[in-house]
Amino acid sequence: MKTEQGREEYGIIEPVQHKLPVINLLRVPHGESALVVAHPAFGPSSLSDNISKMQRFYTHPTTKQRISFRALTTAESLAVAGYDFRNLAKPQIFCPSCLQAGYVLKTAEGVWINPLRTAEGDVIIDEKKLEQQLGKTNRVNGIYLFDGDSSFVPLSSFQMGVQEHGRFLEGGLARGLVHTADNKATTLSSITNNTEYPKGVNVSGFDSVESPYLKLVRLSSYWFIDGDRLDVYGDWIGSDVGGYAFGGLVSGEASAKN
Repeated sequence: MKTEQGREEYGIIEPVQHKLPVINLLRVPHGESALVVAHPAFGPSSLSDNISKMQRFYTHPTTKQRISFRALTTAESLAVAGYDFRNLAKPQIFCPSCLQAGYVLKTAEGVWINPLRTAEGDVIIDEKKLEQQLGKTNRVNGIYLFDGDSSFVPLSSFQMGVQEHGRFLEGGLARGLVHTADNKATTLSSITNNTEYPKGVNVSGFDSVESPYLKLVRLSSYWFIDGDRLDVYGDWIGSDVGGYAFGGLVSGEASAKN
């Protein structure tokens, strides 16, 4: 560095301090614990772009600690969406756009929700390996539950098309999305009810395929034609369909509770 007279100035060179953006947090109940997520959700953009933004560094709003976020499972995403749904997720995400709830793997016999992955993090798509995993766990109320919120729901365990809320909540797809062994996905009742969506639920995009196909689950308010309906759709991967995704806190958790 040079002085005004043009002479070199010697000494310690202080690093330039780059300020990270401050991001707000939202704490919601999930099972017997709580989830802390970025608020508002990341988006609207493709899921890959939203995940990329989650993994950047931000500043905690009260502790000023450096924090970052991770993509949530479908069960976690829907727990966040269901919290004060009418005032938060519905007007901010479901009505103007959609919630990117997570990944599913479609097969000939059913749907893997939060698909099983290898030690390297790759989704397992080998059908023989998937069948072997099914043989290692018990079928509970028509679906298979694994660690990490992963589940397999046979096509016979849920109904496609327009249906009333109770039928959807009792179906294998809803129960697999929230990863419950119960016979009803009660945690979705704050979203899926006659008050929020008087004309029921429309389930589409979860049909059988000849070979395993990775997809994206989207939930949104369905306003076309006669409207007032919840849309639960198994979208295609690689599309440019924008939406919102919640990011779970992965650093600074202790500070977040203060």
